Amino acid sequence: MEQERRRTPRYPFTAHAEVLEAQGKTPIKCRVSELSLNGCFVIAPTTLEKGTPVAVKINTENDFFEAHGSVAYIQPDEGMGLMFLETKPYFLNVLKKWVLAAMLGKGRPSV
Repeated sequence: MEQERRRTPRYPFTAHAEVLEAQGKTPIKCRVSELSLNGCFVIAPTTLEKGTPVAVKINTENDFFEAHGSVAYIQPDEGMGLMFLETKPYFLNVLKKWVLAAMLGKGRPSV
């Protein structure tokens, strides 16, 4: 098993998401199950190769988040770990709010 290499801890979080390969036209609809300031894990019906550049959109009932990133790792038949590489300031504030809520045990917004 690989050693833990995350820069920040991930917390349980539930939200709808779409992952779009940089060259792709059809987003992969998935569900976020863990979230951190640097990435997330998505439960997805299909996965992309490790290192694939992606655009990520996460939606809750009240907010949404967008970032560019890449696939950090794959768990076959489960989903993918995504690393956020480029996040605009507005979306960084949304992410910080969600992570704080998740840290306090309130990370399961209605979706």
